[in-house]
Amino acid sequence: MIISSATDFREAARRKLPPFLFHYLDGGAGAEQTLRANVDDLQQIKLRQRVLQGSEQLDLSTEWFGRRQALPMALAPVGLTGMYARRGEVQAARAATKRGIPFIQSTVSVCPLAEVAQAIDQPLWFQLYVLKDRGFMRDVLQRAKALGASTLVFTVDMPVPGARYRDAHSGMSGPYGAQRRILQAMTHPRWAWDVGLMGRPHDLGNISAYRGSPTELEDYIGWLGANFDPAIGWKDLQWIRDEWQGPMIIKGILEADDARDALAFGANGIVVSNHGGRQLDGALSTATALPAIAAAVKDKMTIFADGGARTGTDVFRLLALGADGVLLGRAFVYALAVGGQAAVEQLLAILEKDMRTNMVLTGVKSVREIGPHLLA
Repeated sequence: MIISSATDFREAARRKLPPFLFHYLDGGAGAEQTLRANVDDLQQIKLRQRVLQGSEQLDLSTEWFGRRQALPMALAPVGLTGMYARRGEVQAARAATKRGIPFIQSTVSVCPLAEVAQAIDQPLWFQLYVLKDRGFMRDVLQRAKALGASTLVFTVDMPVPGARYRDAHSGMSGPYGAQRRILQAMTHPRWAWDVGLMGRPHDLGNISAYRGSPTELEDYIGWLGANFDPAIGWKDLQWIRDEWQGPMIIKGILEADDARDALAFGANGIVVSNHGGRQLDGALSTATALPAIAAAVKDKMTIFADGGARTGTDVFRLLALGADGVLLGRAFVYALAVGGQAAVEQLLAILEKDMRTNMVLTGVKSVREIGPHLLA
């Protein structure tokens, strides 16, 4: 199919991927109400169109934690990205580097930190979960620092995995999952050759490096359930702030009080996020939660947002609602599945073009000028 807009990548990915992988990426928790609300509520945000504002010269750059970024976007941490293209985390990181934005590597990536860090010439950002195994957390933090990772994204909204029924329906989990995945791979030969055979090893690279043995993907869902820590609280995390001296971002904030707690904890930034609608079904959408959080901590810490952003207009809307930057999750993985690094670069070019169009039509010359005054 012809790819002309950012949203075209989803359908192209659906055609190419085995169902268990497409639905793992595409699905959400419960009845997927929050998943849908992330998209629907964001698209309901209306912008003020202005004319004759003379905005030919546009500046899409921004600065986070003392480093200039070409666009106000980053590639979000997505588990198992390496199953969507051959050595997928490496390809996505190279695309982000070429476009001048950060790539955030997930704890549960296929490619280990060292493989990705050696493939790019800018510092990684690394995402860490709250896990029961503090030894693993310390070990992976030390490895990230040794490899030059600049920024820690600490995900706090997953003390237990959400109820993701699509995974059981598709074969990602549940009875006879392995057999169903093999059958699906056989009916998707392009993926089976490029990723299933040529993209090996298929394991959780960061966890395997700690354990000293492969953590096979058959263990993935069970490992998540066994290792997340539902008893964790802010007081239990001070050692991480003490251990990590660089910028720290707390990901998974939906309430202004939690944003203030993150600021008091010593975080340099937050991500307003409901985990892409994959945790508490019925939680606030990102677009709904963001304005109150921005009112509470704007200019005191860097505010990122994710959830529902599929187009450059969506990125623009989140910036107008109070975000300083936007994390792209599903959007970039759809593209990665379709065409690897080149398709992710194409996606980012489309988003940049959308952003430029929106800036001209709302009469702003730089990302710094985007704010609530542009909301109708």
